[in-house]
Amino acid sequence: MKVRKPRVISLFSGAGGMDLGFEKAGFEIAYANDIMPEAVNTYNKNFSHQSVLADITTVKSEELPDDIDIVIGGFPCQGFSIANKNRNTEDKRNFLYLEMLRIIKDKKPKFFLAENVKGILSLGKGKVIQMIIKDFESIGYKVDYKLVNAAEYGVPQARERVLIMGNRIGAENKFPETTHSLTGENLLMPQAITTETAIGWLSDVPLKPTDQKVDGKLVKNHIASENVKDKFWGRKYDVNQHEICDYLKYWRDKAGWSTKKIDDHFGYKYTAGHWFRKDNNSGSIPKPSDWWELKKILGFDDKYDKQVTTFVEKPIKFEQSLRITNWDRPSDTITGTGPEIHVNKERRLSVRETAILQSFPLEFEFTGSLNKMYLQVGNAVPPLLAQRVAESIKLNMENSSDADKC
Repeated sequence: MKVRKPRVISLFSGAGGMDLGFEKAGFEIAYANDIMPEAVNTYNKNFSHQSVLADITTVKSEELPDDIDIVIGGFPCQGFSIANKNRNTEDKRNFLYLEMLRIIKDKKPKFFLAENVKGILSLGKGKVIQMIIKDFESIGYKVDYKLVNAAEYGVPQARERVLIMGNRIGAENKFPETTHSLTGENLLMPQAITTETAIGWLSDVPLKPTDQKVDGKLVKNHIASENVKDKFWGRKYDVNQHEICDYLKYWRDKAGWSTKKIDDHFGYKYTAGHWFRKDNNSGSIPKPSDWWELKKILGFDDKYDKQVTTFVEKPIKFEQSLRITNWDRPSDTITGTGPEIHVNKERRLSVRETAILQSFPLEFEFTGSLNKMYLQVGNAVPPLLAQRVAESIKLNMENSSDADKC
């Protein structure tokens, strides 16, 4: 007799990281959907069932499969992310979770699972996460959330994410126990997997994109756009931006020009204003062509001409914030935009290296342009983390079902 697998509706599925984890845990994906064509193509290349390309706001509940046990999804995180300096509670992307809420309300699954970035906890000084919880509680679900670190579940990446879990069967929401020790303090657990262990065995990126066999393993998508350049064109002389700012303001006022008039002259919008600010975040020095035009209209002397307009090739000093420094620890968080720089090489991590650090299997193949592939990897839920959560939910479902029979 064939055992029925718990059935899943997957929303905001992306390339399928969460779905892969649920499949491995013994769930059946009855429906999947995403709005990004490249992600849907990747999904459909790797799964036997198909993801639907559609805007979630146009997906009608009555068109979705019935007899669903759980709805899962990582609703878009751009509006919530700490990295997004412009985040606010009016960002429409922040409210796409309401589409997930609508479908859950209509399909009435036993459980739901949503994933989001850590920044959701601080958005609106904590009001947004409380609003989301209340919304799900209002349709009959017991809701809990937890901040988890993927490295503590066997993923070679210190990726912190918020899991929001709910059920309407009266059970406790049980998050999985950690399987790996991130700090090394728990001697009964294996240590978290290091970046070196995860990707140190890979050969360098080939000159031409091609599948490779390394140590008998078929490796797909071990590609990067190019090695990171080791030189760039930069100013030959040190330039004090504050001095240049004072100098330009003096000549602007002397010539009787306003900043708006200068903007209008150049045909820019707000750009000229940055030349007259000392703020390290928004102040800037004009490029050579703009400098010479400013000199023409303001009539300043030659004092800073050489410093501002003389450029030479300089060696690149890689920003440590971009370099994957944790060779002997789990990787830093893999993002959709990067570029994460290889700890031992002057290049960006390949698509495959980032995918391994997200716990995707070697045979999982990404499609689209390089930038779109990096984006799919960075946006994904690590399959191994999803599997651990799915196993915990499945056990909870089974125990609740057994309890009902007693």
